[in-house]
Amino acid sequence: MPNIKSAKKRVKVIEKKTLRNQMIKSALKTAIKRFEVAASAGETEKAAVSFRYAVKKLDQAVAKGIIHKNTASRKKAQMALKLKAIAA
Repeated sequence: MPNIKSAKKRVKVIEKKTLRNQMIKSALKTAIKRFEVAASAGETEKAAVSFRYAVKKLDQAVAKGIIHKNTASRKKAQMALKLKAIAA
């Protein structure tokens, strides 16, 4: 445990930020998983809605600095390919 006041504050701030990051990551993973389930089931309409939501969550995670923009771009591209494949 830290003894200095500023170090104690940093511990508190880091705990809050960690919780926020976990919430955003969890929501992102859930959104991607919902898309994957809909895509594997062949439900085009549900997959399209899930895709838009997952893209939104990816963009939010990038904006908050939780994932890298190239990672988000790669995931979006992979999901778009899957959506295109089931739509055809």
